[in-house]
This record gives sequence, structure tokens and C-alpha cells, in this order.
Amino acid sequence: MSIENAVVGVRDLRKAYGAFRAVDGVSFDIAHGETFALLGPNGAGKSTTIEILEGYRLRTSGEVSVLGEDPAAGRLEWKARLGIVLQSAGESGTATVREQLTQFARYYPDPRDVDELIAAVGLEQKAGTQIRRLSGGQQRRVDVALGIIGRPELLFLDEPTTGFDPEARRAFWQLIRDLQSEGTTILLTTHYLEEAATLADRVGVIAQGRMLDMGPVDDIGGADARIPIVRWRDSGGVHEARTAEPAIEVARLVERNGGTEPDGVEIVRPGLEEIYLDLVATARADAAREAEAGAHPPGDTTAPGGNRDTRDPRAAASAVPTPAASEEARR
Repeated sequence: MSIENAVVGVRDLRKAYGAFRAVDGVSFDIAHGETFALLGPNGAGKSTTIEILEGYRLRTSGEVSVLGEDPAAGRLEWKARLGIVLQSAGESGTATVREQLTQFARYYPDPRDVDELIAAVGLEQKAGTQIRRLSGGQQRRVDVALGIIGRPELLFLDEPTTGFDPEARRAFWQLIRDLQSEGTTILLTTHYLEEAATLADRVGVIAQGRMLDMGPVDDIGGADARIPIVRWRDSGGVHEARTAEPAIEVARLVERNGGTEPDGVEIVRPGLEEIYLDLVATARADAAREAEAGAHPPGDTTAPGGNRDTRDPRAAASAVPTPAASEEARR
């Protein structure tokens, strides 16, 4: 897919702070109506990447297109086409839930019905309560409601269900499915890998500022990563064997054990969580070896194209709107 045809198009994106490379050559596309989950550990470069896409942070180099525009120069009309649910928006003033949503609804040409939205995020009983008096999980639901009230074409969901109990999380998933059925394009970050597997059409795994793998959930890691593992325990400790025929392997173990099943025998069929953890662990080990070998000499922050960014992260952030500093950024 060309960068011009994608709802989100990223090519060789880089962000450096002095010698530290927060994002180091990331590329991906998101198609219209697709839900793309960007996964990675804390400090992987997810938030930096998303803030660049939202127009909150400037990139060091690379190409970025979001809804056909460079987010670094996004106009107010462009921002109105986005929905943003940050990790913590901090809407905790004296306004009630209904008052806050009613105010934000006025910013958009075709907002959702406020009462229907309150019901969708499970706050019917709290509609007349001041936001500051809500629990943390309830305030998070207000954040989500504010992000989708304007019927965005592209919705950024950054850890949207943090603080939700299991029942509320399942209800939120249904809300996302409803948005998907309307054709909303969604970029999701989450530490709940079941959430990514349930909601995403594709996932990308990022660590150490680099994209490790990308594709449909069932393809991440490749076929070899999904070969079952037989695990058992004996006097010598815990053992495991990876095999495409786990039942046959267990039968062999029983035979070698005199017809008795070994202690703790289990068959593990790797899912997204196991594959994700393996990818991240491998990336960390590779980064440690590169650092030891001096693959990135200290002070070398020049990215392809000759751009150099030595600004402090706080200075870079102040160059573009932030949720706390600009109400326009919420539109």
C-alpha cells in the first residue's frame, strides 16, 4: 500500500534525543476500517510513535501521513477528524459526566447522542456525578467517551481499558466492535494481549524503538513460533520439547517412564502472549549485544537524510499542542 492511500502511513520513522533513539526506523500502514494494535513493553517507542502521528511531537526524520496530511502541520479541520483516548487525560473537574460530554459534543458537526454514549460506556448511574468524584476506572470511561463523541474517522486508543474490571472490559470491546462496523479506523495500544487478539485485524510488535514483526494475529512470529511445546518435570528438573506431534511425544515420555505419566506434564500451544514475550526477549538480548559491540557509537544521532535532533523531550513536546495545554488538541 502506498503511503498516500493509507489512513496512516509511516516510512522509516525516527525520533532521537541526543544519543538515545526512541524510535529507530519504524514503518507500517493502516488501511481504512482496519484495527491495528501496536504492542510493546514500556519504553519500546509506542507512545512516541503515536504522539508523532497525533501531531503532539515532532519527528527527527522519516515520512508520516495521517488522513492524507503530515501531522506536524495538521490543521484544526484535520484534528476534528481524529479521536484520541490518551493513557490518562485527567478530566477531573467540577463538571458532571453529562455536562462534560455535552460541552465536547458542541465541538463537532455530527456528534454522538450524549445519553446513548453515556450508556455505551456504562455510566448511566453516574451521569449527574462530578467527574472528580468518580473512581479511577469510571474516569477512564469518561476519557473513552470524550474520544469517540465526535464520530472520528481515525481513533487512537492508548491503553483504553486500564482500570476496567473484566465485565466493563468486555462491554468496551463490544463498543469497539460497533465502531469497527461503522468503518472507524483504530490504532490501539494495550498491555492486555487478549484484548489485541480479540479486537485487532493486525498487530505490530515494537521494542527497542524497532518494529520486530507485523501481521495478522495468527501469523505473528511465523509458523515455527507456534509449534507446540511439551513440558514435564523429573528428578533432573523441568524439561521441554518443541514438536509438531505433542501427543506422540507425551506417549514416548510415558513409555520411557515405565508406563507412568511424568510429573507436571503439559502441552503448551503458543499464543500471542508467548510469541510476544519471545520476540521482546530476543530484541532485548540483541540490543545488549549491539551496545556491547558499540553498534551505535555514543553521540551518533544522525538519521538518514542528515537530520539531527538533539532537543530535550520536554522541549520537543512543547513545540506542538498537548492535551493539557490546548483544548484544540482534544478536537
